[in-house]
Amino acid sequence: MKELETLSRRRFLQNGSVFFGASALAMFASAESAGLNEPPLIAGKSGLRILNDRPLNAEALPHLLVDAVTPTRHMFIRNNGVPPVGVDPSGWRLNIGGESIIRPLRLSIKDLRSRYQNVSLQLTLECGGNGRAEFDPSVPGNQWTLGAVGCPLWHGVRVRDVLEDAGLKNDAVYLAFHGADTHLSGDPEKEVISRGVPIEKAMADDALIAWGMNDGDLHPMNGHPLRLVVAGWPASASGKWLTGLSVRNQVHDGAKMGGQSYRVPKNPVAPGSVVDDSSMKIIGAMPVKSLLSVPQTGVRHDRGQQLKVSGHAWVGDAQVVSVDLSTDFGQTWQRASLQVPANVGAWQQFSAALVFPAVGYYEIWSRATDSNGLSQPMVLPGWNPKGYLNNACHRVAVHVV
Repeated sequence: MKELETLSRRRFLQNGSVFFGASALAMFASAESAGLNEPPLIAGKSGLRILNDRPLNAEALPHLLVDAVTPTRHMFIRNNGVPPVGVDPSGWRLNIGGESIIRPLRLSIKDLRSRYQNVSLQLTLECGGNGRAEFDPSVPGNQWTLGAVGCPLWHGVRVRDVLEDAGLKNDAVYLAFHGADTHLSGDPEKEVISRGVPIEKAMADDALIAWGMNDGDLHPMNGHPLRLVVAGWPASASGKWLTGLSVRNQVHDGAKMGGQSYRVPKNPVAPGSVVDDSSMKIIGAMPVKSLLSVPQTGVRHDRGQQLKVSGHAWVGDAQVVSVDLSTDFGQTWQRASLQVPANVGAWQQFSAALVFPAVGYYEIWSRATDSNGLSQPMVLPGWNPKGYLNNACHRVAVHVV
């Protein structure tokens, strides 16, 4: 156990994440022995930690997410199936249909570019399971730490413009997506994932059909040549390799919409509880959260000198109004400077300069508060069977010498 405790502390110093319990420690020991710190190269990506290779899933390290606009190379990868290969954008088609569409459409990417207003927006995407590795008791699934989030510049058209062109019936309730990825079983009849959002969210300013990212094409692992981007909701609602949008007259019932997928208990449950499917609810807007990208955790800093601190804060369908920092384990807090978002749906940058009173070991904690008055908890919130929505304060280690 002493060896595992040392490993847990080392991973905290490296990654800026605190893990609780023997299950998390055992997970780290397994990851270490499997060599997961040395991922294979992914063309166009760098600095990502591989969590799984079938399907491929990878996250960035916090200290690499320093840019206001997340570079394509550091944008996380979340796959549920096998991405398409040999994609020809000129032959790609997007079908708009469903029970609540008046005029079904079949659009090429050229049609999208020419028929609707082209927009470029910074939009935050975060996996609903980001932070899952901190849950105790541990839960199944990709053991995301902190890096399944990003805020690139997306290029495309608003979903609203396309749906209004097709015409919505009065009974429209939900927007569902369909993609070209294939099921891990190889069965072409099985849809990998088909989720979506309520129609009100689909019609919002921060919901796009995107063909580009950061002034270029979408990366193949981020949905090339077409994807849905719905800011502020779990990234599973933003379908990749987009081939279809269905406007439903009911809550969508596609793959990974039922059971416990992307759902949390309707009421708080004790850690380790078995929760019946009927007691679960679909995840909506993501909770308020912050990430310290500077300094890198484990930094050595000279006493008496200011330490510059910076990072990002974001929230689902609201706005971050403040970020506070603590260097004494939450006993006192210092207000950071907070920038306004680039646009609705973008994360916000914060910064501060800290001075430490004496030599020794410290932790910087960041706590964001949103426009609804909700703040990040200092401990792991709301245990749930699938490990979603961990928005506990981020912590990085500092050694003052």
